[in-house]
Amino acid sequence: MPVRLLLLALGTFAMGTDSMVVAGILGPVAADLGVSVPAAGQLVTVFALGYALLAPVLAALTARWPRRRLLLTALAVFSAANALSALAPDYGLLLATRVLAAAGAALYTPTANAVATTLVAPERRGRALATVLGGMTVATALGVPLGTWVGRSDWRMTMWLVTALGVAALAGLALLLRDLPAPVAAPGLRARLAPLGQRRVLGAAATTLAFFLAFQCVYIYLATAVSGATGGDANRLSLVLLTAGVMSVAGSWLGGRLVDRVGVRRVLLTGSTVAAGAFAALPWLGRSMPGALVYAAVVPLAGWAVSVALPHRLASIDPGNAPLLISLNSSALYLGTAAGGVAGSAAIAVLGGRWFPFAAAGLALVAAVTAAVTAAATTRDGRAGAPGAPGAGAGAGADAPAAGVPAPARS
Repeated sequence: MPVRLLLLALGTFAMGTDSMVVAGILGPVAADLGVSVPAAGQLVTVFALGYALLAPVLAALTARWPRRRLLLTALAVFSAANALSALAPDYGLLLATRVLAAAGAALYTPTANAVATTLVAPERRGRALATVLGGMTVATALGVPLGTWVGRSDWRMTMWLVTALGVAALAGLALLLRDLPAPVAAPGLRARLAPLGQRRVLGAAATTLAFFLAFQCVYIYLATAVSGATGGDANRLSLVLLTAGVMSVAGSWLGGRLVDRVGVRRVLLTGSTVAAGAFAALPWLGRSMPGALVYAAVVPLAGWAVSVALPHRLASIDPGNAPLLISLNSSALYLGTAAGGVAGSAAIAVLGGRWFPFAAAGLALVAAVTAAVTAAATTRDGRAGAPGAPGAGAGAGADAPAAGVPAPARS
């Protein structure tokens, strides 16, 4: 395995950990800064919203930058932002540093994916992308529980851990990443958003947003949802998150195979329905460790299978423009995550810490209906949704977690 690919993957590992690990340290953050847990959860919201809004803008503004300079700048911004997060004296400044970290991630991850394809022969590009994106998967399986464990007594140590990962990737790439080809002409911001004028594309993007609104509504506040099982113990919470991470890897693997075998629409409907049932059962499952571990196994398995089906569906609509369409999926994913943070906070305020997953169950059913309606319309057009549709396989899993962005863990 080329060392440069591993260094690119180290960068995506750092960013994947950063985007997801806050969910594991909400309690310590809230206690230290004197805010409520729902308010601390907005740290995830501003990161996700910042990524979703900044990614297309920054991509257009830096389209002519040399890729090496762009990667190193992105890692420098990201690492500095996390160092500032670790030093932030109050909640307001911490929010600002999360936006800055999102800007670094929005610059880095799409560029790392593009650079990976230039470092290997054409027949190995798929494996190169899988390596770089694998950093996100490993972040879900290992980075989040590790960061939660490190920050069990001081959440700032988690931020320093992410900073160290970013600096290590920056130093390695500065030394070893040379002689990259000049960037090809990239579409401007207007061209990037133009596909949203197509009904099929808009329906698919809306489905992605609805799914992640439901999933992140619980994941961001998972520590609250399973507090009956963990008793506030960081080691127990780390075990729940580790189980969720391992099952996320399994769900990604399973989703790619199910999409090819039974089709996108069936995976979307089955995954969202299973998740809705698990959300509805969480107020009882979350009262004991066996129940919390069952939940941590079921929902990530379903959620990551769905995360493979979503970009596959968009890529199949117009295979020739698959990268552009998948980037829209990434933005919809992060908008859904941002909205999920707000929805979860509101649900806790209205329903309480034990019963708020009922809101996620309802949202998951809305996502299933959105998928059923919009995917059915797409299938009638003879495009995405059938296993043998044109472009089937193009991008299946390329966006798990969303090509070009660090995707949040699926609850």
